[in-house]
Amino acid sequence: MFFLRTSPDWETVTYWALDLETSGLDPKRHVILSAGMVPVRGGVVRWGERWESLVRPADGVTVPEDGLRAHHILPGELEHAPMLGAVLPEIDRRAREGALLVHFGQLDLGFLRAAYAAHGLTWPKPRVVDTVELLQKLHHRRHQLTPHPTPPRTALPEAREDFGLPPYANHHALTDALATAELFLALRARLQARRLADLC
Repeated sequence: MFFLRTSPDWETVTYWALDLETSGLDPKRHVILSAGMVPVRGGVVRWGERWESLVRPADGVTVPEDGLRAHHILPGELEHAPMLGAVLPEIDRRAREGALLVHFGQLDLGFLRAAYAAHGLTWPKPRVVDTVELLQKLHHRRHQLTPHPTPPRTALPEAREDFGLPPYANHHALTDALATAELFLALRARLQARRLADLC
């Protein structure tokens, strides 16, 4: 006899909101500078369990100072930060706990997969919830009720503003992870999603 596996209720899943700050947009040429993660457990942001780390670039890799300023990083801070090989296990442990929660995951996941491959690690293939995709899903639903709804603004600060969420400093890994977690909860409620499958 075969039993269909049902998707778990959304609030029984732990979602680790993840944000990476990088020196550019190309995983083949640019590097990860910092990582921040914040969990959502039982439908609640658990700020006390937050985690963040700077990442020291490999020897010979130069990061322009203007790029560091954009990410709220002082040049000297990276000198004493752990290397990426020491940071990845912390990300991996959390990624294997439940689902990864990202905003425009194509970028962050591209850097993570490249980092895993470069360090000989196996990508855990977590379930991924992307708030940009949820914004598009909500737009599609509105389109069924309204002929020409306004397209959603998908930049994180603008999307938060549209949901009445407070502004945070942009391009900082930990605050962007928190911003993503809060936006996720607002979108989940608006979509009335009940199961993980409704969010992926």
